[in-house]
Amino acid sequence: MFREVRVYEIREVLRLWVRGEGLRSIERLSSVDRKTVRRYVAAATDAGLDRSGGEEQLHDVLLARLVEAVRPHRPDGHGAAWDTLVAHHDQLQAWVVTEGLTAVKAHDLLARQGVVVPERTLHRYALEVLGVGRSARTTTVRVADGEPGGEVQVDFGRMGLVPDPDSGRSRVCQALIFTAAYSRHCFVWLTFTQTTAAVIAGFKAAWVFFGGVFAVVVPDNMATIVDKADATEPRLNQAFVEYAQSRGFVVDPARVRSPKDKPRVERTVPFVRNSFFAGEVFIDLADAQRRAEAWCATRAGRRVHGTTQCRPAELFALQEKPRLAPAPATAYDLPIYATPKVHRDHHIEVAKALYSVPGNLIGQRVQARADRQLVRVFHRGAL
Repeated sequence: MFREVRVYEIREVLRLWVRGEGLRSIERLSSVDRKTVRRYVAAATDAGLDRSGGEEQLHDVLLARLVEAVRPHRPDGHGAAWDTLVAHHDQLQAWVVTEGLTAVKAHDLLARQGVVVPERTLHRYALEVLGVGRSARTTTVRVADGEPGGEVQVDFGRMGLVPDPDSGRSRVCQALIFTAAYSRHCFVWLTFTQTTAAVIAGFKAAWVFFGGVFAVVVPDNMATIVDKADATEPRLNQAFVEYAQSRGFVVDPARVRSPKDKPRVERTVPFVRNSFFAGEVFIDLADAQRRAEAWCATRAGRRVHGTTQCRPAELFALQEKPRLAPAPATAYDLPIYATPKVHRDHHIEVAKALYSVPGNLIGQRVQARADRQLVRVFHRGAL
């Protein structure tokens, strides 16, 4: 519930305003939210309050008129928006209680039907009437955002079932989610698999979406990036390290079972699941991906973020995008890695092709790296 501002607090807000204080200063000195301060000041000026007229203007009659204008009497304690929600009670109960959608998603679905109510009112309705939601939040310690364009956090999140025309059935869809640590602008890449090729394809699409490459990538300990998770010395996957080297970014994986190392993307995962994916019907993965990118640019990008109090897309375009490294102009040639044995005829087999290996290495294992243009063979680190 909102905190009701007492009459003496309203008097103090207006007294500070008459004395020449700005809105930020009044918010700090009176402990009243700046939006509330602005609303009472606007109502007071409409009622004839003159900033140069002195504090004697703040009499009880004026304050009573302000309270009635800003907080009109409500017989049942609720306004017109609440009555609108009551009229759509059955639909809200089906969405929030039966289907398990969040109040945010229900707010979006109502808006599509032309029913516009404040999101906070819908949260209160869900908590008080439907019994869904949280009445209190736990205390958290905010982590510094870092420099603009310096870091993007990456994590996989399980979304749900999406039709797959190739197999003729619905398959579980995973979302590779990128969140810029400074602006909170996000990108979602949908995939049925978590292979190295799928992850690198997601990164490629992310660099196109963001228009550049971040300096540092903070991923979860997914197997396609981290071969062996460790609290201090994780061993990274060779294929992904070489990809990072080719694109010019540094990989700094989060510690094992330490979600607070990447809190920005951790908060984005349920937001993507509840706001974008839940309650939607997709034709196939390509359709879902198109709608995901549109959602990132509009619903997620243009909302006012609760922490930064900015629109992520606008903050990103203003302060982060100019600092990113240029987006890759060429496609990445994902190599094949193998450890074949040298046969008696001095040949090895890589990707069903034979290659000769000089030297006396018969019977020994070598490391091979093959792309579309070249095959490199290493023995104990020597090419």
